Amino acid sequence: MKLIRQELLSGERALFNSNDLEIVDTTFEEGESPLKESTNIILKDSVFKWKYPLWYCDVIKVSNTALLETARSGIWYTNKIEINDSIIDAPKTFRRSNDIVLNNVLLTNADETLWNCKDIKLNKVNAKGNYFGMNSKDVYVDNLQLSGDYAFDGVSNIEVHNSKLLSKDAFWNCENVKVYNSVIIGEYLGWNSKNVTFVNCTIESLQGLCYIENLVLENCKILNSELLFEYTTANAEVITVIDSVKNPSGGIIQAKGIDELILDDTKIDVSKTTFVLEETA
Repeated sequence: MKLIRQELLSGERALFNSNDLEIVDTTFEEGESPLKESTNIILKDSVFKWKYPLWYCDVIKVSNTALLETARSGIWYTNKIEINDSIIDAPKTFRRSNDIVLNNVLLTNADETLWNCKDIKLNKVNAKGNYFGMNSKDVYVDNLQLSGDYAFDGVSNIEVHNSKLLSKDAFWNCENVKVYNSVIIGEYLGWNSKNVTFVNCTIESLQGLCYIENLVLENCKILNSELLFEYTTANAEVITVIDSVKNPSGGIIQAKGIDELILDDTKIDVSKTTFVLEETA
């Protein structure tokens, strides 16, 4: 493997179509697509300052490296990439890429990041930006701190652990969602989704958990949340009092209590939902 150390590289496609490189302490200055169509690249302690640094690449390992804001749309159509202990200050990173691993990565400007990707593993990731993870598949998340609306819209097969999401309209249009030991705060959680499970979670969501087919809640807290479960089929075990429930489609809703229960028999078949409340149990 050829070593490139402490270089200052500029110009379009500076290392285009490279193979078997270890790049250390190197800065990529102005110039698009410096490593486009490259394979088997190790990057350490380096900086990208311009657009499209890693397009159409395969087998990339990155550590202690920075993508500045101007390195936008940085990693598209790339397969098998691992990034460790790094900072990405650029939006629209990762698009139509596969086999992505991020460990201890800070994404300060994560708008439209991780779109249409597959086989994603996120561990100790801190991200701020809207439309994070849209239309991606086969996602495993542990210890994600995310601030940004419309997170994981259209995702299928996602498992989330030990995370905190501040996100309006999270998990819309999804299928096969499992969230464990996490906090989710934001309006309209989970609409138009199928097979959604929350276990040991804390949820705050105005008009959340509506229009869901097969919602499961196990040992969850729901706080400061109104008009829940509208047109949702649910098997819900809630260990707090729910502020209000409106027109669920069916299932069992178990809670310490429900302050306001809205059931309109012109909209739903009221008999299809069973309520088990602590004060009457």
